[in-house]
Amino acid sequence: MARYTDSVCKLCRNEGDKLFLKGSRCYTTKCAIDRRRYGSGQHGQDRKKQTEYALQLREKQKVRRIYGVLERQFAGYVDEASRQKKVPTGLRILQQLEQRLDNLVYRSGMVPSRAQARQLILHGHFTVNGKTVTTSSYQLKPGEVVSVPEKSRKLIKALIEANPTAGQPQWMTVDLDNLTASIVNLPAREDLDQSIKEALIVEYYSR
Repeated sequence: MARYTDSVCKLCRNEGDKLFLKGSRCYTTKCAIDRRRYGSGQHGQDRKKQTEYALQLREKQKVRRIYGVLERQFAGYVDEASRQKKVPTGLRILQQLEQRLDNLVYRSGMVPSRAQARQLILHGHFTVNGKTVTTSSYQLKPGEVVSVPEKSRKLIKALIEANPTAGQPQWMTVDLDNLTASIVNLPAREDLDQSIKEALIVEYYSR
């Protein structure tokens, strides 16, 4: 499977925004974008005003990188969201990304980053309704319970103690004592990252 192996701090600098890709380090003074808020490379500080297309592309890339999704996967989410008639396409894209198993594990505060959540899921450290799931893109439905099997509880508790969380979203319920989490209902737009301009993403794929 294709994956990004270069420095993730470059991604934040190239997008000009903090994407929280390195877990607890992003909250410290060591965060690269806090020290150098411009693109990487020798021409990073010489960037000109972006075109409309460039703005749309950058927004799409930013969201892809936040959630750690490949281009083909992301296009699939957009295609499925465009078929929904009851929910705006942009909101449905974000909801699908939030429904991913790796995202819920990260949002619950059990792990410091989505990248680490994907690794632990692949190694079988999480279950959904009692069954081991090793696919990080698994789409959770409201009411499905994510938990940690007995063999993995010590590992996950150590991660929680080392990386205390600031709190979980209101659209999910979390019990860190028993290491369980579940989606109560799909998030509304006001519950999600307000810095994301999903309309630009929809415009990008409408070309």
